[in-house]
Amino acid sequence: MDTNERYYKMWLLRVPHIGNLKYRSLMEHFGFAGYVYKAEKNELMAVKGIGEKEALSIINNRNTDEIKRIVDKCYKDNINIVLSNELNYPNKLENIFNPPGILFYKGKLPDNSKPSIAVIGARSCSNYGKEIAYNFSRELSKRGIQVISGLAYGTDLYAHKGALDANEPTYGVLGCGVDICYPARNIETYMRMTDNGGVISEYFPGTKPAAANFPVRNRIISGLSDGILVVEARKKSGSLITADIGLEQGKDIFAIPGRINDELSYGCNNLIRFGAVPVSCISDIIEEYSRIFGEYFNGLKIEDNINNSLNFKNILESDEKIVYDLLRLEPLHIEEILTNCGFGLAKTIQILYKLECRNLIESSKGNYYSKRMIIDK
Repeated sequence: MDTNERYYKMWLLRVPHIGNLKYRSLMEHFGFAGYVYKAEKNELMAVKGIGEKEALSIINNRNTDEIKRIVDKCYKDNINIVLSNELNYPNKLENIFNPPGILFYKGKLPDNSKPSIAVIGARSCSNYGKEIAYNFSRELSKRGIQVISGLAYGTDLYAHKGALDANEPTYGVLGCGVDICYPARNIETYMRMTDNGGVISEYFPGTKPAAANFPVRNRIISGLSDGILVVEARKKSGSLITADIGLEQGKDIFAIPGRINDELSYGCNNLIRFGAVPVSCISDIIEEYSRIFGEYFNGLKIEDNINNSLNFKNILESDEKIVYDLLRLEPLHIEEILTNCGFGLAKTIQILYKLECRNLIESSKGNYYSKRMIIDK
């Protein structure tokens, strides 16, 4: 593509009041962004969706100097740029509604030839949700499935960590510029992803995170994926928005079932009620994907239990195993532990103390105990 035409396309995408849809209308009408740059007001208003406001915005913002500065900065900061219709533009995005006209990315883009899955869920997820997101992402990555998420708190972060700890690439779609790590506390994972995978955004570098950006970017998370796994979701949740977009895009929807009285499980249970595939083990997803991408799974052993590689129990004494097996990720009161373990108070407290010293469990106020999330690397 001619360098000047590339600048003109980027300029047009940055003009106020011209989004992806109007950009496409203008490109279809004029053929080249350079022609849009030079068009008269009446010529611009002849395009469907372009009124006086949009036409004047184009005319009053005819300057590509800022775009040249952005391109230079991207080059210095190792930020890659791809426009729609360019060879390395993700083909999975080409036919979605409102495809991004431009993508900025650090690292690399997902491999078009490989299957991918979006692993999403609540930001304020439970320990159970963190463990599921981490372990499913790790095991799916080992089997050649690319994990895509949003690098947010909670579920997204643990999904990315699971893939990275399997030494496989993972991709995060941001609601800000790719030069900004949001939330800032995720910087370590952000940096690992730029080395193994990538961070992607349709927003120009320097764009700060804004609440309105995140629901919009969800169409890209879904669009880059062949299916969507929802780990936990409340009744009103951004994850459900992504799932709805995925259904419109014809994606497979998977959901982790949960307890009927748990707020974090409401969204997943409702998705299952309306046809999502309930998931309890890796094979539930692999079996769906193998119909389309069978060559990636031939000869791979599909384990029914994602946690069966955890062998830390082998170091526990028999009494410790009994108490440990009673505990869950949700806190359990000491009275309930005593009722079910069959040991006296003194012995039970001694066992709990040993388990806590080994970082296998944790205690909270009011004599509650819960399993600590075990992440097996």
